[in-house]
Amino acid sequence: MSNTPMAANPLTRAVLEIDEYAAGLGWDQPARLFALVDTARLRAQEPGLAAQLGLRDEPETTALTPIEQEEIPAGKPLDEFLGTIAWPDAVAGCALTVERLMLPPSAEASVPEGLSGKKLTEWVAQHPDRQEVRMTVAVLRDGTRDSALRLREKDSPTEVLTGGALVPGLAEALSATFED
Repeated sequence: MSNTPMAANPLTRAVLEIDEYAAGLGWDQPARLFALVDTARLRAQEPGLAAQLGLRDEPETTALTPIEQEEIPAGKPLDEFLGTIAWPDAVAGCALTVERLMLPPSAEASVPEGLSGKKLTEWVAQHPDRQEVRMTVAVLRDGTRDSALRLREKDSPTEVLTGGALVPGLAEALSATFED
């Protein structure tokens, strides 16, 4: 993931690495879950795995390594799946990348009353102002958060938005995976 720009902090860098990885897979992909581990600790405790992941020559400033987890079960709602996760102590954080349809805030007023669930999803999918977005959200055990948003219509690394408060609901759900 060498094309990832240097970021101000390790979590942002990890989010951008995952975004770049997901972009390389193309659109219309399933959600993907990642464990975030301390790179130095991984090198010391699991040198074979670190070598397999190509971390032997990584600079010491690379503080977090994303490790993709097994595929998220198809057909299971994401919130239910996240509710089943527990991380071992070696995991410093986690990240999720998922594609969704979004509407601009101006469309909120036009949502028909009483729509929920499947009907609301269908309505959004038919809306002329809908946009496809890939969201990558990461959280650390200490509550630190970051995220990246990539619009399908602006599918370029220079057009990726980053920030800790872009997808608060998903960040909350990921943080809950670290609660006892």
